[in-house]
Amino acid sequence: MSYIEAIILGIIQGLTEFLPVSSSGHLELAKVIFGDNSVPKESLTLTVILHFATALSTLVIFRKDVLEIIKGLFQFKKNEEFMFSLKIIISMIPATIIGLMFEEELEAFFNGNVLLVGFMLLVTGLLLFLADKAKNTDKNVSYLNALIIGVSQAIAMLPGISRSGATISTSVLLGVDRTKAARFSFLMVVPLILGKVAKDFMGGEISFASENFGVMAVGFIASFISGLLACNWMISLVKNSKLYYFSVYCFILGTLAICYAYFYM
Repeated sequence: MSYIEAIILGIIQGLTEFLPVSSSGHLELAKVIFGDNSVPKESLTLTVILHFATALSTLVIFRKDVLEIIKGLFQFKKNEEFMFSLKIIISMIPATIIGLMFEEELEAFFNGNVLLVGFMLLVTGLLLFLADKAKNTDKNVSYLNALIIGVSQAIAMLPGISRSGATISTSVLLGVDRTKAARFSFLMVVPLILGKVAKDFMGGEISFASENFGVMAVGFIASFISGLLACNWMISLVKNSKLYYFSVYCFILGTLAICYAYFYM
């Protein structure tokens, strides 16, 4: 993979991690376009690194929220920060269980499966369409909401299902305030990504050969910078109920991906 391709993939990841159009789905389609013939493990390594970059961009954008949550968690008092932390932990449970039990099966999906990506993009488009029609409220995320949203996040481990799209749409359909839904969606994924990266590093599943370290580095930087821009943009879009346009985009791209898989693969 060239540096230009790594930068393009980084930008795609940074933008689509926050915009509800599936970062993993776009990365898989981009790899097919670039003719990426790497084995699933190597392909997944790049995906994890780029996701790590966007997790860091989330920490930068929500640094004040994160510090307040950490502070509240260790105070062991029933305050807003402590309860929010518990909800984040509850939301992590489904994805953690699925990730640990079906890790190899999930990795196999990250091998240019265009047909799967296409159908999952259609699912994402449907969720966004329904959420865009939902009425806005001022409701907070409840503990049960957190668990249900966590299930959506687990399903979004499939390439083509937008994690932000699935979790924000689920939140909105449950009646949660749109801005609060976006905030919860972006913060709930950070511990999972950081945990995944730490696990893969300690287990020796991610390593950087001298010939691909530079490529990974520029991809990381591109993903981090584009993630900073997209995060703020997405919060504004969700608040102003503009998910319909992304729904149409997912329907179009999903249909094109399915057609490509049937006629050209």
